Formats: sequence, structure tokens, C-alpha cells
Amino acid sequence: MHIIDIVQNSISAGAHLIAVNILDDKEKDIIVIEVKDDGSGMDADLIKRVQDPFYTTKSHKKVGLGIPLFKQTAEHCDGSFEITSEPGKGTSIRATFKRSHVDLPPMGNLKDTILTLVVGEPSVDFVFNISFDGNHLFLDTREIKEELQDVPINHPEVIKFLREYLEENLKTMEVAS
Repeated sequence: MHIIDIVQNSISAGAHLIAVNILDDKEKDIIVIEVKDDGSGMDADLIKRVQDPFYTTKSHKKVGLGIPLFKQTAEHCDGSFEITSEPGKGTSIRATFKRSHVDLPPMGNLKDTILTLVVGEPSVDFVFNISFDGNHLFLDTREIKEELQDVPINHPEVIKFLREYLEENLKTMEVAS
């Protein structure tokens, strides 16, 4: 859910291209989740404020828990959290976790996360780069859209193909769950 929440922040910031990078390395005992976007970016003051749970940029909400909870989870699991951003150039949010930490939450269903993002936001381009101990999954929706030409990426047959592709490729990976 952290990934979906951070990506939604990117979309709210006007991002057209969002990269989600996940590294799960048993040998190094680390998980890294990084979301980079080409959205509106933030200045140093806003970077500090978005890490406060009582601050939100959304007018219909009184609190903004996504980034603060992601940060808290990473730091609680002997990891780290970093936001880098520049107004007009986008934002990068990177969280690291100690893989063996007893309180590390499960990764969740990456297939459904990816499908939800791609199908739910067809006008946004996504790049997913997932690595688990030498096994890699790379998915760039720009390449898929180019192949599809006039067929929308959220067409039922395309969704079926993506689901099967992700099932096949993610089942060979043992990303922490």
C-alpha cells in the first residue's frame, strides 16, 4: 500500500512518468523501495512538511499519513528514508529496510499493485524495475503502449496479457512477502 500511496502523490503532483524500483537482496539483508517521478517537485520546506503526519496538500483531508508512515516503517525496521526533490524537476522517495527485521511488513501482492497502477492510470507512463537476488522484472508501459498503437493499455485483453506476464515473471522471484 505504501507504493500505491506514494505513486498517487506523484500523480497528484502532475507526474507523467513514474519509476518504481524494488531491490530485495537476501545476502545483503536489505529491501529498497524507490519511487521517482517527473512531477512538480518540492522545495526544501515542503519536503520537511510532507513528512509531518498533520500536514497534507489535499484540501479534503486533515492529515497526510502516506509519507510519514512509509518513513516510520523504514526507520523502525532498521532502515532509512530519503526524499530528494527539486521544484519543476520531480521527486524521488527512497526507503530501505532490514530484510530480516522481525517487524518488516509483508511486501504484498506486487502483481496486483502493478496492475492497479497501470490500469487505473492509463495516461501515466510507468517503469517497474524489480530485482530479487539476480532475478529481474522490467516493465515499461511506454514500450507496451507503442506496440499497442491505438489499443488502450486498460483494454480487457491487454489487462489479461499483463496479468499473465506478471504472474509468470513474478512467480520465479521470491520477493519478501
